Amino acid sequence: GQVMLHLLTRKINRRNTLDQMAAVGPESLLIALLTAGFVGMVFTIQVAREFINLGAGNVVGGVLALSLTRELGPVLTAVIVTGRVGSAFAAEIGTMQVTEQIDALLMLRTDPIDYLVIPRVIACCLMLPILTILSLVTGIAGGLVIATTMYGISQTVFLESVRHFLSLWDICSAAIKAFVFGGLIAVIGTSWGLTTTGGAKGVGQSTTTAVVTALLAIFVVNFLMTWLMFQGTGSSVLKGL
Repeated sequence: GQVMLHLLTRKINRRNTLDQMAAVGPESLLIALLTAGFVGMVFTIQVAREFINLGAGNVVGGVLALSLTRELGPVLTAVIVTGRVGSAFAAEIGTMQVTEQIDALLMLRTDPIDYLVIPRVIACCLMLPILTILSLVTGIAGGLVIATTMYGISQTVFLESVRHFLSLWDICSAAIKAFVFGGLIAVIGTSWGLTTTGGAKGVGQSTTTAVVTALLAIFVVNFLMTWLMFQGTGSSVLKGL
């Protein structure tokens, strides 16, 4: 609630926001792309043989694209950012809290939410969708490599399947999920950091709790968003055949 109020009524610290965007985006990009690439390859290995045996090898690309776009891409990217960035938020702000740096900010009439929380929330909300879209492309590319080299599915058939199965709404839903997950990661990480007590041990406990809480929140919210977004969309598989 405070975060939304400050976003709407206070001036944004641009320098801090840009610094946090650099920490969340470019510094998380490599691990996100590597993860997506290998997930796409493993998924194709698991699915392609079964579909070929059923005479449906021409839908492998579309099924991979749907799985990555609707679920695996946004969720896995959020999990990676939670482990890398959410934990850092909690540890950094928690250390500031136990060393009384937060009190120093208050004495300087600087609101910790404006200075520490809002830039991180904005950075996560903006960078998560970008990371997710890039991860989707990488995951599909990884699946394409496996499908063409190991299972003899032509590149044209694979990409046509992707094009027919995916809709604009699928891509938008991935970006929306990523935006929401980014907000959850930042708010939970910074909140646990600001409530840290008890010195170094407290920082460790806050960091662990922040990561666990954020992961659980991501999975629960993902279920709710998936149910709301795709209840009445019909069959993308039948549509793509």
